[in-house]
Amino acid sequence: MAGPVQSIERAAAILRLLAGGPRRLGLGEVASSLGLAKGTAHGILRTLQHVDFVEQDEATGKYQLGAALLHLGTSYLDVNELRSRSINWADALAARSGEAVRLGTPLEGQVLIIHHVFRPDDTLQTLDVGALLPLHASSLGKVLLAFGAASLDPPPEDGLAAYTRHTLVDPEDIDRALAGIREVGWGSEVQEMSMGDAGIAAPIRGHGGLVVGAIGLSGPVERICDPRGRPLPALTALLREAARAISRDLGAARW
Repeated sequence: MAGPVQSIERAAAILRLLAGGPRRLGLGEVASSLGLAKGTAHGILRTLQHVDFVEQDEATGKYQLGAALLHLGTSYLDVNELRSRSINWADALAARSGEAVRLGTPLEGQVLIIHHVFRPDDTLQTLDVGALLPLHASSLGKVLLAFGAASLDPPPEDGLAAYTRHTLVDPEDIDRALAGIREVGWGSEVQEMSMGDAGIAAPIRGHGGLVVGAIGLSGPVERICDPRGRPLPALTALLREAARAISRDLGAARW
């Protein structure tokens, strides 16, 4: 019987290394962590990049997991399972925060809302399940973009849609916002989809640490943010706690 293929074992080790860390890694870090020659590590990384399993930051030259892995990594995870494992935590989050909760997954360059818990008061609300939100103008979408679960299609000739004067449409502004999300572990949008509304979101991870969805709070800006337009720390803490709990239920070892 033939033995294991060394190059595949090494590629798998590199993917596990990138999945297990909280940040991008340089070529030297990858090579030294796995005891590989730099030339060997570079060849494997270049091949993984060619098939979109790994992405390289143009500015720093460092590597992270590629968005293509999402489609493989979530093949075991039916959307209904993601929703079913999130329902109790989403209900509890709505009750504790007093705000509406939505769960989103990437779908064809947008965010598909697969679960929605109304804000627990008597205000008139519309069920958003099945709605599609733009990646660049929603907190759920920004989180999916930031952690490689989705990617922006090439923008049309007239650019990305500006829903309000606050919507980020410049690629450099979006890149800076996504970098900030990766740094703090959650994202927000303040009056970018519609004036007077705001939202915050955090990633949900499955096996291997891959982001498979996002959970978010949304509501009037004065309820989500302080007078300076910054999301309230108490709400972000509750949100991240719920995201971690769902991730644990899905088998994530880190979040």
